[in-house]
Amino acid sequence: MKEKVVLAYSGGLDTTAVIPWLKETFNYDVICCCIDCGQGEELDGLEERAKMSGASKLYIENIVDEFCEDYIMPCVQAGAVYENKYLLGTAMARPGIAKKLVEIARKENAVAICHGATGKGNDQIRFELGITALAPDLKIIAPWRMTDLWTMQSREDEIEYCKQHGIDLPFDAKHSYSRDRNLWHISHEGLELEDPSLAPNYDDLLVLSVTPEKAPDQPEDVTITFEKGIPKSLNGKEMKLSEIITELNSLGGKHGIGIIDIVENRVVGMKSRGVYETPGGTILMEAHQQLEELVLDRATHEVKKNLANKLAQVVYEGKWFTPLREAIQAFVTSTQEYVTGEVKFKLYKGNIIKAGTTSPYSLYSESLASFTTGDLYDHHDADGFINLFGLPLKVRAMKLMEEKHNQK
Repeated sequence: MKEKVVLAYSGGLDTTAVIPWLKETFNYDVICCCIDCGQGEELDGLEERAKMSGASKLYIENIVDEFCEDYIMPCVQAGAVYENKYLLGTAMARPGIAKKLVEIARKENAVAICHGATGKGNDQIRFELGITALAPDLKIIAPWRMTDLWTMQSREDEIEYCKQHGIDLPFDAKHSYSRDRNLWHISHEGLELEDPSLAPNYDDLLVLSVTPEKAPDQPEDVTITFEKGIPKSLNGKEMKLSEIITELNSLGGKHGIGIIDIVENRVVGMKSRGVYETPGGTILMEAHQQLEELVLDRATHEVKKNLANKLAQVVYEGKWFTPLREAIQAFVTSTQEYVTGEVKFKLYKGNIIKAGTTSPYSLYSESLASFTTGDLYDHHDADGFINLFGLPLKVRAMKLMEEKHNQK
């Protein structure tokens, strides 16, 4: 009986070419696994394509709700953003995919898992750290790094290889943007984006959005309610999380929200330029932050901000299944106890404009914040506070004056 390998399968040219290659190179029985994270790709006909290419079985696993609840929300609640811009759309999806691949591998008694990530990118690290953390005994096969065995260097090579193995499918040899899509975002790399001096060709590039210039001339009002840091309703309608993100994607895309052009530092040491569309995610992150401004105390907010940066790095580097991620998430979860309330804003030509925030746990006191004197605040109290708060500065300044005087 042949040993089995589970292949992370998209139905595209790369992973289709991998099927006969795995059989030919290792004599494996190939089990394909397509994991749906809300990428919106056409799944009809995928089983036929996989089996035509030599796979013995195809699993199509929908993890959209799990992706939203177990991976997206912890990052939203933390405010995790990589290098001040990237909302971690691809990085957040990888641990859920790795977990599902391991589940299928265990179910099928497979000895290996194969992925199609290249040797230059972050995904190879994310997939392999995830798989290793959950199943250290499984072998991992990365064809693009096995240059002695994987000799195909172009789409034309892959199409020819497929034809030689009786797989004649209508793949396009034309090079286009390299894209990754899920419910949270879509990323774009390649073509003119490889030259940082060139502007993105947004007319050809954008999938979820329009540019702010092409957005409607009228703003649109949006209201989101949260309970303990989790969105519960959108514009008065209660929905599950995946439905809220889907609707926000539509609203945000319409108004040109969440388009970023970034040169980021990959884990493997090189810089990479990409354009990301995260319309719904950008709105949700901003709304959550808007509510936290009202309910979190200063010290907690400060520590949380520092940990958000650390979590972004942990997720970006593929270290989801680690004690550090669990510890950061535990802290963040504890901060969400009172992040409950309603957030209103307007969407207008790429902008999210505040329109009011309310919470039963608001720490904002109008009587304290106003210029009139209230019962809780005496202006004279500031004298002693400033004296103590500035004491280290005063002592240092006096010491410098003393030294300067002694030098005369």
